Amino acid sequence: MKHVFVQGSSPAAPTFVMFHGTGGNEHDLLPIAEMISPGSSVLGLRGNVLENGMPRFFRRLTEGVFDEQDLIARTDEVKAYLDEAAKEYGFDRGSLIAVGYSNGANIIASLLFHYASAVKGAILFHPMVPRRGIELPASPGLPVFIGAGTNDPLVRSAESEELTGLLEKAGAAVTLHWGHQGHQLSRSEVEAAQAWYKEHFGEKE
Repeated sequence: MKHVFVQGSSPAAPTFVMFHGTGGNEHDLLPIAEMISPGSSVLGLRGNVLENGMPRFFRRLTEGVFDEQDLIARTDEVKAYLDEAAKEYGFDRGSLIAVGYSNGANIIASLLFHYASAVKGAILFHPMVPRRGIELPASPGLPVFIGAGTNDPLVRSAESEELTGLLEKAGAAVTLHWGHQGHQLSRSEVEAAQAWYKEHFGEKE
């Protein structure tokens, strides 16, 4: 996968892996990783699918309707790539924080739906439910932050709550944060994610 890797200053800190939204690239979310955990190494990924020239992490049939077969295949692809990247760059595969926005958040959610222990924690900005009617792997205590919009035109509030419930049923510890900025990624929700990260993964006094 096309990517960028930035070595962090704190070897003990988790490595952040960043997944952009539709039309983004591997550099888009690097500033957010810097805000949330300045000492962490960061791996920024670029999706392998193009939609009208815009990178995505998996295909969709129409707005809000996923190509499920492609989603499953791309989820496997991302999982395999993270395993490879850990060896290539020497970071702890068991200490990954996945951060994604929109389409990027959906591929992370799909990872959580298909693999136990895929990541140590996840920050999902404006995700949807990736699949329905499947049993999720047990994820006891997995910290997950979901940034949702009360007025998001693409993700209904009920879907944000449904995703929260499905992850909690699998054992995840989900924090659902509500904003009012539509589908935009706002500074206030990044700051909420930063506070969540410090609570769950910050250095203990």
